[in-house]
Amino acid sequence: MTELQNKTAIVTGAASGLGKATANAVAQAGANLCIADIDPTGLAETAAMVRGHGRQCVEIVGDLSDPNRCAELVGKTVDTFDRLDALCNVAGLIQFVNSHEMSDADWHRTMGVNLNAAFFVSRAAIPHLLKQDGAIVNVASTAAFIGEAYAAAYCASKAGMVAMTKAMAMEYMHQPIRINAIAPGGMATNIGANLRTPEGANIELIKRFSGMRGLVEVDDVANMIVHLASDAGRAFHGSCVTMDRGITAG
Repeated sequence: MTELQNKTAIVTGAASGLGKATANAVAQAGANLCIADIDPTGLAETAAMVRGHGRQCVEIVGDLSDPNRCAELVGKTVDTFDRLDALCNVAGLIQFVNSHEMSDADWHRTMGVNLNAAFFVSRAAIPHLLKQDGAIVNVASTAAFIGEAYAAAYCASKAGMVAMTKAMAMEYMHQPIRINAIAPGGMATNIGANLRTPEGANIELIKRFSGMRGLVEVDDVANMIVHLASDAGRAFHGSCVTMDRGITAG
């Protein structure tokens, strides 16, 4: 049975989309939460939802591409709940842009949020997770496995996420922690809704990584994250679970 009763979890990117759905699913599974995002309004809405399930919730507003803010997030969690059982690295961003037109700032921002933040939070969390036989679940993407036109930075960051997950899993193979990733296909989230293709983009190239069976349900992905974070996911270590309605099948 997937459950996190009386445990404590961190969920990043929790103000909207998959992060919000994950926070909701984690709370329903029984855990108290520390949630983080740069959007204070959305984060407050998620916190109210978590508390509506009878769980305690701490909110951290800030940019997790800053290592100091990542350490603060973990420290606040442990100070409040005296334990950390699960880390769900959900925060992410994507933009479509011609590679030759991508600015330095946008490249570094994508890497900072999608990859660096997950490492920095994990670095701070691992000592505490080891005490609880805890788990890390990183949100990658099908973009880690297939080339997606106009998304070079996003693909690079998500491929890095999968490689980092496997490397950490090997590093802690003989210690009581599980480290996994999940790779969703396109979902109906605010990130997807706000995507804009560059002028003159070839739609046929975009169709190559668009699912023939439609979008993935956000709640399905959130429930899998909870499964991997819970004791029910004990068989998973160093895995990347693909949920993409067949996008990477061929």
